[in-house]
Amino acid sequence: MQITTSRFLRLVLFADAATCFATGLLMIFGSTILGNLLEMPPKLLSYAGISLLPFTAGLLYIMSREHLSPAVVWTVIVLNVLWTVDSFLILATGWITPNELGYAFVGAQALAVAMFAGLEYAGLKKSAAAAIL
Repeated sequence: MQITTSRFLRLVLFADAATCFATGLLMIFGSTILGNLLEMPPKLLSYAGISLLPFTAGLLYIMSREHLSPAVVWTVIVLNVLWTVDSFLILATGWITPNELGYAFVGAQALAVAMFAGLEYAGLKKSAAAAIL
């Protein structure tokens, strides 16, 4: 089954892609500065930033499609939820011990990613509802 991608869902996917791209570049090229500022391992920041670039490309491809399988959007939602959960787990388990600013950075980006997951879910529902009408 395919659904017509609503304008809202396309905008949310684009916003997710834009923030992933910007955050990815910041974490790649600013890993040393961020690492010192946040008391986080620069390699972790760099690798996390690198992982965002293919995700960005995937989001841009998906948002350009007029019709999508709901499973594709669910995959994006699940990946965003996993990023959010992993972000909080990395702090809760003590795997890294950033300073207060580091905790705020990880927490804020995790909450932003969770927000995108919620908005993508709403966009999926909106797209599916339009298909029914």
